Amino acid sequence: QVQLAESGGGSVNSGGSLRLSCTGSGYTYSAFTMGWFRQAPGKEREGIAAIFSDGTPTYADSVKGRFTISRDATKNTVYLQLDNLKPEDTAVYTCATRQGYSTPWRRAPRITDFDYWGQGIQVTVSS
Repeated sequence: QVQLAESGGGSVNSGGSLRLSCTGSGYTYSAFTMGWFRQAPGKEREGIAAIFSDGTPTYADSVKGRFTISRDATKNTVYLQLDNLKPEDTAVYTCATRQGYSTPWRRAPRITDFDYWGQGIQVTVSS
């Protein structure tokens, strides 16, 4: 059974940085796509970044240039570097995976793109 576990969340001041990690286990396929989503209070879950088996990243416009997604395939781990954080980035951040090979998309990830989800981790940015 595929399981995902996030770490690295916390509280920072505006302009600060955080690095989130998501480690997976129980993968069936050697190829997989990883994504990050976030959900702020009272808002819908938003897809913000994804990275494909070949290392190609894709981002939502809201985080492009500030967030960086990367992966260490040997550790089944994906990272999300959050820089220049703003109060509006405050949300629960959740990672997700889609097993098997996917042709890279040129758009923000969608909930329906993924099959397995982590529990989520809180990121709070103070002004």
